[in-house]
Amino acid sequence: MKISKVANHVFAYIFLVFLGYIMIYPLLFMLSASFKSNVEIFGSLNLIPREPVFDAYARGWRGSGQYSFSTFFLNTFILVLPTVFFTLLSSTIVGYGFARFRFSLKKILFMLMISTLMLPNTVIIIPRYIFFKNLGWLDSYLPFIVPAILGAFPFFNFMMVQFFRGIPMELDESARLDGCNSFTTLWRILLPLCTPALFSVAIFQFVWTWNDFMNALIYISSVKKFPVALGLRMAIDIGGETRWNQILAMSCISILPPSLLFFFAQNYFVEGISTAGLKE
Repeated sequence: MKISKVANHVFAYIFLVFLGYIMIYPLLFMLSASFKSNVEIFGSLNLIPREPVFDAYARGWRGSGQYSFSTFFLNTFILVLPTVFFTLLSSTIVGYGFARFRFSLKKILFMLMISTLMLPNTVIIIPRYIFFKNLGWLDSYLPFIVPAILGAFPFFNFMMVQFFRGIPMELDESARLDGCNSFTTLWRILLPLCTPALFSVAIFQFVWTWNDFMNALIYISSVKKFPVALGLRMAIDIGGETRWNQILAMSCISILPPSLLFFFAQNYFVEGISTAGLKE
């Protein structure tokens, strides 16, 4: 019995290691390809370069045009950080309002907010483009930041609503008996309990905005304002020879910020995801 149990465990671990290797192989290949020449990248699937190239990161960071990747990374942080911050602020306020207050048309407004989740992004691209064009917001980061200020991300609003609903109402009643108003109750009582949900919202929004290519391509036209996603696309030379090791080197660097954010906050992230759907 013990031998059979040990054999089952060994087989399970071998299978999991093999499955994990298959899943992580594209990332390992991207990392190894950043040290290969074009001929070796397209001629071999081996992870260890036969003739390593060590200048891909330096050359890739300098870029091939007027702007280097330092500009693109700075633009990305200027775009992403305010969007994440205002998403946290607006989704907290919207979630708190729907979960804790009673007002007219509450159910209808909540249903309208949830219904927007069913709209594909491709359906609203043209109306949003025309709307932002009439406002004069094209070629700026306002089409990303202003919707975050106004709570235009129903997924995060719904996540916060569900999390607030999972917090007992007795805490609010106790806070009111102690003389707290609605804002003080939110700030001093509920927000400390919402840390896992806030981390989940921040990670989701950071990763999605960091990797957003389509919206950045539509709304941003100046190269000096390009985020990393557009900078990588611009590095692909259609007319000449593309240095794929440089592009893959910059791709490896570009995935570091969201990856580090996730690994440092993964405990809060898992807790926020597992409890956001619970309801008292």
